[in-house]
Amino acid sequence: MRTVDFSPFFRSAIGFDRLFDLAEAAQRVGEESYPPYNIERLDENRFQISVALAGFTPDEVALMVEQNVLTLEGRKADKEGKTFLHRGISNRNFKRQFTLADHVEVKGARFENGLLVIDLQREIPETMKPRRIEINGATSSNVTQIESRAA
Repeated sequence: MRTVDFSPFFRSAIGFDRLFDLAEAAQRVGEESYPPYNIERLDENRFQISVALAGFTPDEVALMVEQNVLTLEGRKADKEGKTFLHRGISNRNFKRQFTLADHVEVKGARFENGLLVIDLQREIPETMKPRRIEINGATSSNVTQIESRAA
């Protein structure tokens, strides 16, 4: 995977630090591959993240939201006394973060068939939704003619 150096842009761009930070974070996400996940758009304002967590129980997984960042963390306790001939199911701890857009809220999370399913919904406040403004003005029924003479 190629990486892009954003340092030349930092010299000439003012106020775009957050944008470049997000772009760099997107590059780093490709480096981390565990646990695998899908992000699905259900409709214009609903999304769903499905994370494959084989072998994890709900007690071993923590899900937190803070300042538009959804953090999923898994801590697996080692089982003493087990001898594996082959260990193909990962048993490692992980921490994965997702950056949420403004006004996107986590509506719930549940385990389904070895997947952690996280439901998200965009809820735009009424004050930010577009609204139609009526334009007041004189209409022909409100106009009164005072005097009319032909010139």
